[in-house]
Amino acid sequence: MSVEIKTTTVETLRNTFSHTRRRFGDKVATRYQEASFDLESATNFHYRPLWQPDKLLNDQTRTSVVMADWGTVTDPRQYYYGAYVQARAKMQENAEHDYAFCEKRNMLAGLDAQSLEHISSLLLPLRHAELGANMNNSNIAADGFGTSLTQMHMFHAMDRLGIAQYLSRIGLMLDDGDVLLLAKAKQQWLNDPAWQGLRRYVEDTLVVRDWFELTLAQNLISDGLVYPLLFHKFDDQLSASGAGQVGMLTEFMRLWFAESQRWVDALVKTVINESPENKTRVEGWIDYWSLRAVHALRPLAARVPGDAALDEVCSEFAARLKKIGLTGVAP
Repeated sequence: MSVEIKTTTVETLRNTFSHTRRRFGDKVATRYQEASFDLESATNFHYRPLWQPDKLLNDQTRTSVVMADWGTVTDPRQYYYGAYVQARAKMQENAEHDYAFCEKRNMLAGLDAQSLEHISSLLLPLRHAELGANMNNSNIAADGFGTSLTQMHMFHAMDRLGIAQYLSRIGLMLDDGDVLLLAKAKQQWLNDPAWQGLRRYVEDTLVVRDWFELTLAQNLISDGLVYPLLFHKFDDQLSASGAGQVGMLTEFMRLWFAESQRWVDALVKTVINESPENKTRVEGWIDYWSLRAVHALRPLAARVPGDAALDEVCSEFAARLKKIGLTGVAP
């Protein structure tokens, strides 16, 4: 008895969905392409939003920046929901290990009074700024155009909520589970003269209506100055003074910032390369908000890590802007 096995090859009629075929050609699309491009409705709406009747639900004119195709904005990390969740789960697993290690060994108990005061007055109030960043990025995700752009800001919004929670956990660990330090940090955010510049910066950004101006003010400028100052320069000084164990609890923030600035830079570079008008408008916004951000950070830097550290951060930020392609812009 013989068994003859025949194989049949089935040729696919289509390699991908229509929306990815129109943009990328009739070839197998990546998961990122399938989940990120040409998904939002752009025509044939049944009604205009009651809260903004001069706009469509998805309207490119919510920013004065003009792009022929917002689909040219891409994420260099290639994050769609699945890839983003997997990446953050890995980062969170590492962070949870560090927090558990510090708690198990009671590593924060050995902090001297000065280091404890600096951490309480410089890091803990920052959680309120992070909640402002969460709100700003949520607004950008609501008003922006193009899934490849809005999903980056929505992921960013969730990251800021997580960072605020990590800062809150640091306060709880420093206070043996009590909330007195967090309550004190809230009062510092509300009343301490050193924090009022940054607080006003955050509150003013909450009412910026042009979403691209808002992403510059928040994700490029504020983050580009605050994170190097308070999570790098300040951490270096803590390590030099014998409080390096705190760096284990803020490592998530440093890794996150190094990753997030990649898509922020790519977004800005794509927009300014679209037209000279876009570049001129972006440079004007950066001039305005960077001066405000530096002014807001001066009183905080005067405590620790110092004015020289802030000047160094400003120089690094200016070099970053130059690399993007922005000229004549410096804090």
